[in-house]
Amino acid sequence: MSDFSLFLGKFLKHGTAIASLAPSSPWLSRATVRNVDWDRARVVVELGAGTGPITRVIAEKAHPDCKVIVLERDADFARLLKERFQGLANFDVIEGDVRDLTAMLADRGIAQVDYVISGLPVPSFPKDLQRDLFRAVRAVLSPEGTYNQITELPWVYWRFYRKYFESVRFAFEPRNFPPAGAYFCRGVKDPA
Repeated sequence: MSDFSLFLGKFLKHGTAIASLAPSSPWLSRATVRNVDWDRARVVVELGAGTGPITRVIAEKAHPDCKVIVLERDADFARLLKERFQGLANFDVIEGDVRDLTAMLADRGIAQVDYVISGLPVPSFPKDLQRDLFRAVRAVLSPEGTYNQITELPWVYWRFYRKYFESVRFAFEPRNFPPAGAYFCRGVKDPA
């Protein structure tokens, strides 16, 4: 089954629980991690990796001493990611829920991460899940780190992310279908 068919099937079955009806394009995948300083990155976390288009870019760019944690809740996607990235010693694909992020990182001896890359449909999450996600990000993201979030609705969620972060930048990627972009967020506010 192609990545597109798998993604579309999940989208049709689960709706907004899946962020998109198709995997991110190579252009959007590269744009989403364009701010990452690969020479300094020691721990990168990807949330909601799907079939792994952004994961593929991370695999191309991350140095062998950079630990990459890929968290995916969907069992089919997680199995596919494990197959695709099992040969990379610095990659750890976990089937799990973002609410358990801090515990999963602690189990691996990780207290702080440099970047969180998210493909999750965060604005469509229930409020309590949004709060739990940003609490987890606040607990683990280094002060200099960024939370990078893909979106297929350019600029629409600017105010949403400003509620949770001190600084928000946006990069538009018109070559994705549909046109999309990425938010680069710093300074996690307390999501009380």
